[in-house]
Amino acid sequence: MTHIRLITPVITEGIRKLDDIAFLKSPTLEFSHVLLATGPSSIECEFDEALAVPGVAARALEAEKDGADAVIIDCMGDPGLGVARELVSIPVLGPFESSAHLAAMMGHRFSVVTVLDSVRPMLENLATIYGVADKLASVRVIDVPVLELEARITEVQAALAKEAEQAVLHDHADTIILGCTGFLGCAEAIRAHLLAKGLDVPVIDPIPTTVCLAEAFVKAGLAQSKHCHPRPRPKPVAGYDF
Repeated sequence: MTHIRLITPVITEGIRKLDDIAFLKSPTLEFSHVLLATGPSSIECEFDEALAVPGVAARALEAEKDGADAVIIDCMGDPGLGVARELVSIPVLGPFESSAHLAAMMGHRFSVVTVLDSVRPMLENLATIYGVADKLASVRVIDVPVLELEARITEVQAALAKEAEQAVLHDHADTIILGCTGFLGCAEAIRAHLLAKGLDVPVIDPIPTTVCLAEAFVKAGLAQSKHCHPRPRPKPVAGYDF
């Protein structure tokens, strides 16, 4: 049995529920889920991401101690990804890195449709770090805050469909990435909209995509390189529990 721990790097209760990913379970795959004890209520800028990193580090260590086989950080900013990879030996995956590399395999250029313009620099910077900046056609936004997504889901899906269509027609994207894990479950509707417009373009839903990749890592016996992500040397640290 493969056990994947989903770390949602915010403090907001109900923003992610195990029922959201129940469709991904199988007789050989199970999930557990945690929020942060301290940190931001949502992640929409670099400041929010910085607040989340210590909590992600602590939760990753906790996941390994609890016997999880892999960790997924449930945010497209991939907060604390490199930090967690240093601290644990089990595979740690981020949805943006996973989705971006997959999109680079599926077409020539991809676009990301995300929540707010404040997220754009984060994703563009990550594309450079991950070596896929030349594959990134655009980052488009729907101007809906993360904490309003669920209440405005009909409006959200319409805006995602519009921006995805524009990304294909005007930015020359041939693959679309949904740029917030809060968009979970929207890919099918966006894909249907694009097909109705005669645009046969894949739409990547980051959480299912990352779950499948994490399970593949575990089955293949792979994890991040400790030559690249060595465990930190012991030294005095103040104010943290790890």
